[in-house]
Amino acid sequence: MTLESGAIPLSEIPGPFDLQATLESGQSYLWDRADGRMYESMDVHGGDAWYQTVVPPIDGVTDEDVVVRVRQRDDSVEWEASTDPVPLLRHLLRLDDDLDAIYAATPDDDLVRAAYDAYRGMRLVRDPPFACLVSFICSAQMRVARIHRMQMALAREFGTRHEADGEQFDAFPTPAQLAAQSEEDLRELKLGYRAPYVQRTAAMVAEGEAHPSEAVGRDYEDAREYLTQFVGVGDKVADCVLLFSLGYLEAVPLDTWIQSAIADYFPECDRSNYTETSRAIRERLGGEYAGYAQTYLFYYLRARGDD
Repeated sequence: MTLESGAIPLSEIPGPFDLQATLESGQSYLWDRADGRMYESMDVHGGDAWYQTVVPPIDGVTDEDVVVRVRQRDDSVEWEASTDPVPLLRHLLRLDDDLDAIYAATPDDDLVRAAYDAYRGMRLVRDPPFACLVSFICSAQMRVARIHRMQMALAREFGTRHEADGEQFDAFPTPAQLAAQSEEDLRELKLGYRAPYVQRTAAMVAEGEAHPSEAVGRDYEDAREYLTQFVGVGDKVADCVLLFSLGYLEAVPLDTWIQSAIADYFPECDRSNYTETSRAIRERLGGEYAGYAQTYLFYYLRARGDD
């Protein structure tokens, strides 16, 4: 396989764009840096490293695995891919989002503004649903670098291998490929207690019992409830999948960093349970684009802390 090459001018992307912040901010664990330095630093943005992944078939976007590499230059986003990836990159990296309009729609708040200023150009990702679901099942009580290593190991051990320009690119396992593995196989990749969750969830999808993409089109809270039927998925993991894969930009995953932000900066949003607290912080962060504010806060607070 030979990779094609090309570029997307930054002038064609509405608002600012920062590829490094987008892919190393803890939203996606399915991309890797060609130089092996993914998640090496906590507070990074504006770099020009190559990032690579294998994208599985996505309804309405691609009907085959696509090997893609991408990096940001001064005036463009350069790409190398097994087929023209521009529509795919616009989908995965939300390149059509008007970030300036999203910034303007967020309620004026000093903390949120500081986060926006620190990582201006960071966009939400739109990962493939099944791989995103597994990634966040693996994320419980885990540092971002280790979550990433787990997903790379799953791809290396169980996914389909593609060769292009003399290099090897491993696709994330399909539901059937992952369901075929034993719990012990998954534990050998350091998944620990998450191993049976991943195996059973993969089996649910492979056998047609349920699929994360079937949450799309439901009202937000109904979509979150739908996703909690997967083994190992609670409200927070469901919110991550809704936000980083399924296009629910109002979702606010209540992870440790956001819970701390609520305690320290938005105490009026602290309610008796996940659902009520989620509703309150979504409203406080502007409703429709609350997930954007959440993601900036997560990255900003984590970079200042000790993950």
